Amino acid sequence: MLALVQRVSEARVVVGGATIGEISRGLLVLVCAERGDSEAVAGKLLAKVLKLRIFSDEAGKMNLSVQDVGGGLLVVSQFTLAADTTGGNRPSFTAAAPPDEGRRLYESFVAQARAAHPVVQTGEFAADMQVHLVNDGPVTIPLRVVA
Repeated sequence: MLALVQRVSEARVVVGGATIGEISRGLLVLVCAERGDSEAVAGKLLAKVLKLRIFSDEAGKMNLSVQDVGGGLLVVSQFTLAADTTGGNRPSFTAAAPPDEGRRLYESFVAQARAAHPVVQTGEFAADMQVHLVNDGPVTIPLRVVA
């Protein structure tokens, strides 16, 4: 399972002109399920996201997690993270989980996040979304967790 984690001062997701998810300080987490992923893999990825120390402490050192700072999570599905561009200029997405499996694993990740963290907002699976964010730093971290 893949994630692209961005430390944000604010972020929101808009679908059809309406904001459906919004956070202030926290993490925008773009998530992609790959073929063969499981709920256990989603749990490992979530644990990594929640413990990732990318917020500054009082000394200005990246030493605090989103849980330490009481930040929010905005979780957005993004199958394009599985893009393979080695064969040319048009990406292939064959490594991404099929839509039904991707939805199930995305929803599992979100459910686990809501059980473990107090502020979790989401996008809408398979929707045409506009994601607005202010990347703080900028800090952007790619993550991959496998079984």
